[in-house]
Amino acid sequence: MKLTLKQVDRSFGAVQVLYGIDIVLAPGEVHALIGENGAGKSTTMKIMSGYLAPTAGQVLLNDRAVTFADSQAAEAAGVVLIHQEFNLAEQLTVEQNIFLGHEMKRGLFLDKRAMRDKASALLKRLDCNVSPTATVRDISNPDKQMVEIAKALSRDARVLIMDEPTAVLTAREAESLFTQVDRLRESGVAILFTSHKLDEVKRISDRMTILRDGWVVGQHPAEDMTEDAMATAMVGRDVSSLYPVRTRAVGHDKVLTVRNLTVPGYADGIDLDLHDGEILGLAGLIGAGRTETMEGLVGLRAATGSVNGKAPFPNPRAALDAGIAYLTEDRKERGLLLSKGMRENLTLQSLSDFTGLLIDETAEDAALTRAIADFDIRAPHRAVTVGNLSGGNQQKLLLAKTMLAQPKIVIIDEPTRGIDIGTKQQIYEFIHALAAEGKSIIVISSEMQEVIGLSDRVLVMREGRIAGELSGDTITEDRIIRLATGLDGRKDAA
Repeated sequence: MKLTLKQVDRSFGAVQVLYGIDIVLAPGEVHALIGENGAGKSTTMKIMSGYLAPTAGQVLLNDRAVTFADSQAAEAAGVVLIHQEFNLAEQLTVEQNIFLGHEMKRGLFLDKRAMRDKASALLKRLDCNVSPTATVRDISNPDKQMVEIAKALSRDARVLIMDEPTAVLTAREAESLFTQVDRLRESGVAILFTSHKLDEVKRISDRMTILRDGWVVGQHPAEDMTEDAMATAMVGRDVSSLYPVRTRAVGHDKVLTVRNLTVPGYADGIDLDLHDGEILGLAGLIGAGRTETMEGLVGLRAATGSVNGKAPFPNPRAALDAGIAYLTEDRKERGLLLSKGMRENLTLQSLSDFTGLLIDETAEDAALTRAIADFDIRAPHRAVTVGNLSGGNQQKLLLAKTMLAQPKIVIIDEPTRGIDIGTKQQIYEFIHALAAEGKSIIVISSEMQEVIGLSDRVLVMREGRIAGELSGDTITEDRIIRLATGLDGRKDAA
């Protein structure tokens, strides 16, 4: 089945976001759609899959114009979207989610055995070991992504639209997904693939369309485009020097001393020091306990041990009062109020600074003006609902919110997950600028090059413990991998 967008425009009120989009998804081909956050990728995918109607132009299936009343109508026609944000019922089981709204029946009754068998087969195809009877809220984010993919495969899609499908997957899990993509391509499925990981785009796609500010700025065979060429086309400027050069040496004074920090079930006996103006990377495989360790440090989880010679913080407010702020990896669920505006989100963590008898909205507006300028937050208007901002601009707002509290130490968990390369470059510049101002920063990241490019020193975690420390020229991908996988078991590999 071939899906075509022909001269598609889309406006939201007076704001036009797509201009004359032409894309052809051909059977047996993987077509990559790339661009910065806010370039129009999500809107394009929603039009393809029936979530939005075009303001002008046509959607065609096999060269015949179609109008999808909704996403269910698109699915019935064989067009399925795998969302970047999980579209799962957390209280239901894996198998119930896979067949929700498409239940298999035997006569008047649900055929539970058939659904369980098919769910098991789909998960096995994806090399996913999660049980079909597991409740979704109890499984990991990577497993939730595999459930989303299994759900799409169960619909017998002929056009499959994949929105950042590897954002929360490990390298091994991503390769399992790519194996399935290869099989689907061979069976004649037309696939649209979006990712900010340009190496994945190069690896998996046959053709690509590049969007910038709602316009198609390039369409090329994937073999003709290098990753640097893709990045430059996306942002309209050279991004080959992705990581800023350090302009300030790390200080000698220790601003954070952690000893024997233990988060039951996740981390055991963690020792770390952080220096004035230092960027400390925290690396390791998913499940190594990196996030849970930092959540224990700032009081989001129960922990024992000592932080600067005292008991761990009882809650995040106590940590913030001590000058330590934590920027969560999950900006949509735990970092921002998506139904509120930018002003309310920006000042929420520092609301006491804007409150007398009443909230000083004039002062809040002034703070928002500074944040928009300082962090280059791009929004159609100041009153926009935060859920309608692109992922990159949401991340900038979350960073602005965190820094409004004026912490001395900032812990940033997955600073660029789901963010385009141009905004990544900006985030890296913000982080280096904070270090140059004397702030001390801990960066948790699953992207190896991000850890290497940003950090003055790296701690590698494995199975809830510090497996080793790297600094200077020893911060290499090989050394990090060896420590993270247990191939190098030395306590200090520096």
